[in-house]
Amino acid sequence: MITRIYISHSEQDNSLAQGLENALWAVNLESFSSLFKKTDSLSDSELISFGIRHSDCVIVILTMDGILSPRVNQEIGLAVGTDQLIIPLLEYGEKLPALISQLPAIGFSRDTYEDALGVVIKDIRQLTKLDWLKIKCPHCGEEMTQYITPQEEVEKVLLEGTDLKTLCSYCENEVFVDPRTFKPRSPK
Repeated sequence: MITRIYISHSEQDNSLAQGLENALWAVNLESFSSLFKKTDSLSDSELISFGIRHSDCVIVILTMDGILSPRVNQEIGLAVGTDQLIIPLLEYGEKLPALISQLPAIGFSRDTYEDALGVVIKDIRQLTKLDWLKIKCPHCGEEMTQYITPQEEVEKVLLEGTDLKTLCSYCENEVFVDPRTFKPRSPK
């Protein structure tokens, strides 16, 4: 069962990693990145080792900056060495590093990144059971938890080009949710 995911990324790709972290949070998965977590008593190498060894999966964000990053390449090496499940997110035009060149990658551009996040969530749903969805209501700001929408319904809404709909359990306003990332849309 997948419950915790390590996000490997370069410092320049913090915004992409934050988008992934938010999408994983929405489907109730814990994520960890050594660039987001800091402690006074642990070194960066200890944080990386702890994060990867205690995760069920490693998602690597590979832009040109990520591919050139020594830290990202070290994290890939540790993930391969500890036999972790690795899901590469590869920016179009880039090539996978040698250690993971045999893996299928989820391609993205800056304009299609949310589509790629939707593929990541779909792939994880095929590997493990995801029951809960967390949504922060854009109307009242309250965080609510509800059963996650079945994948068949998500696929249908994606084909229609519409949003998922739900009601806020606090303010009872209708909330429109992006079917790829489960991120609520701001009210108009």
